[in-house]
Amino acid sequence: MEILWVLIALLMIGFVLLPFLRRRRGAVGLVPAGHPDAADPANYGFARQEELDIRMPGPDQDLLDVLDVVQRTQDHRAAQQLLAGTPADGEQRWQRVQAFAGAASLELTQRPGGVSEAPGGQWLRVWRSEMPKDAGGAAAHAEFLVQQAWRTAAPGSDEFRIIMEEAKAACGEAALLAPGDPVPYIVELSVARGLGYSQQEFEQVWLKILDRAPAHMGAHLAALHYWCEKWHGSRQQAYDFAEAAAARAPEGSLLAAMPLFAVFEHLPEVNLVSGFYQTEVVSKAIHGALHAVHSARPDDPMLAHARHMLIFFLVRSERWAEAMGQLVHVDGHVGALPWTLSPDPAAEFAVYRALAVAGYEANGGSPATLPH
Repeated sequence: MEILWVLIALLMIGFVLLPFLRRRRGAVGLVPAGHPDAADPANYGFARQEELDIRMPGPDQDLLDVLDVVQRTQDHRAAQQLLAGTPADGEQRWQRVQAFAGAASLELTQRPGGVSEAPGGQWLRVWRSEMPKDAGGAAAHAEFLVQQAWRTAAPGSDEFRIIMEEAKAACGEAALLAPGDPVPYIVELSVARGLGYSQQEFEQVWLKILDRAPAHMGAHLAALHYWCEKWHGSRQQAYDFAEAAAARAPEGSLLAAMPLFAVFEHLPEVNLVSGFYQTEVVSKAIHGALHAVHSARPDDPMLAHARHMLIFFLVRSERWAEAMGQLVHVDGHVGALPWTLSPDPAAEFAVYRALAVAGYEANGGSPATLPH
């Protein structure tokens, strides 16, 4: 029996590594840097791995500038002013709330504080205490608690539940401060997943979001997690939810990309079917996401999310030129799925980027032939 397990393990390792050990026309693999056959992402103007920004999926210079000021001075006022000037029903407000909460949470992890040192992220707690009626601070604090629960405690543990219950209360406070803002309810979707809301309870929260922002892509992505097989739904429920969102998507909406995210959430742990990424379900989801990306406004804050997911699937599908076409739009920022699931998002992204470049060049592509 032990020999059988060894043989199975060797087969699986061989299946995973074989495509990356060879590089010829029509096949692609990674070779050492400096090798005559090595493809260099820098030739395409791509950022070096150490320069990749893991905080956001795409550029938001106003947010970057404010984050720099807040973290350098530990003064929350610039963050408060930015959120106050960000439309309540748009995708950008949700992303900025996540960014401020994530920055404070990461600071606290890096500097938990002590006898002679204030804990990291203190500026968010000061913001909340000094401006208790500020809707942006309340939403950021609720999201901070959610991120702390997922970051520091095991789901199902007493510690996790205590933090999530606190987050639930914070969501209620934030909603009262901004009745038309969907963000507090989007934050609560993560609470619902963590605390195991019944489907009826979840639907009540979801309807409040639909009343305020029915085409909100970020909200749909947050809701999709709840319906996934690994949480409180099933593969079919997740697919049904994503396909229904795509079907009712208004022209130019990125909701048409939702089925691709549903496929990603249900990828097999180990895929021994070489043609999986050419199957109809994957090909159809990629087609829908490509259509959504091509139809979306260039300034849509969720556009980068869809492009990052497309890069993952297009590389896996060996559609090198199409993967390169997405890379030129998002390179430099990697704070999005699927890279953020890795302990080192920049390194994960860099591997897929290198494979895309190698595959592109193996099939006759070059920097001169890549449209921008």
